[in-house]
Amino acid sequence: MTKRATTDDLPRAAAFMVAAALLFAGMGLTVKVASGFLSNQGVVFLRNTFGLLALLPWLGVLRRQGLGTRNLREHLVRSLAGLASMYCYFFALGRLPLAVAVLLNYSLPLFLPLVERVWFGQRLPAGLWPPLLVGFAGIALVLQPGPGLVQPVALVGLAAALLASVAQVGVRQLTATDPPERIVFYFAVISTAVSAVPAAAAWQMPPRGLWGLLLVMGVLATAGQLTMTRAYSLAPAGRVGPFIYSSVVFAGALDWFFRGTLPDTLSLCGAGLVMVAGIMALRIKRPATATDKGAPEPQRTQSN
Repeated sequence: MTKRATTDDLPRAAAFMVAAALLFAGMGLTVKVASGFLSNQGVVFLRNTFGLLALLPWLGVLRRQGLGTRNLREHLVRSLAGLASMYCYFFALGRLPLAVAVLLNYSLPLFLPLVERVWFGQRLPAGLWPPLLVGFAGIALVLQPGPGLVQPVALVGLAAALLASVAQVGVRQLTATDPPERIVFYFAVISTAVSAVPAAAAWQMPPRGLWGLLLVMGVLATAGQLTMTRAYSLAPAGRVGPFIYSSVVFAGALDWFFRGTLPDTLSLCGAGLVMVAGIMALRIKRPATATDKGAPEPQRTQSN
């Protein structure tokens, strides 16, 4: 296994992460608009298709690095988990306020230690329960105490975060041997091929005026993935990861600018709690695994 050198340039890493957050918030808005015209299956397939096309400028880099991998099974598991998360996330985006759907998706740091416990058999890190309690209290406020808490669409949004955390743990293994561009490439190929099947069963031809928006959606998604992996290559995950929560702020601003909607006070308080809890969870020191021994700080690739 060849080690890759790491750096710790937090200012540059933070700038890349904030840029990725803006790109993902913009992608969320395009998904929300497209969901008003197409089925969820169609939106997911077209996002993956245009995302794959957006990778074409990186083919030269991919050729130099080589596309061969000894971890095809791991790529498949990571890609299927990420694709399942995408279906849930896009479903929530089409039916919840943009900022709420984005916030639920970024509750994934709360699930990461639990997934690692199942995947690697690790002990749960010390200090895990406070951020979990704070985070889920925040989610309850965002979704409003009472009947809103058990709305199926809200639970689907949380399922997106859980599945995304599974994909993230898969990426943690893959980055020990595979460069970020190769991981993004395999995800794009596998997710496009798999999502073509349900899309064919529920196919709707997009209106002519929607194609440009769909292209923008794919470009934003791929650019966001590559920008995020660049951020994680410049600084440790625990230091740069919290900057991804700026995506919630960007999503709220886009929702207000294009749709005229503003979150209420309870939702704002809940969003603050979830962000604080996510930052606390990202900063918890996790036990090393066999995958991590002798390897650099793992990079992460956003699953959506």
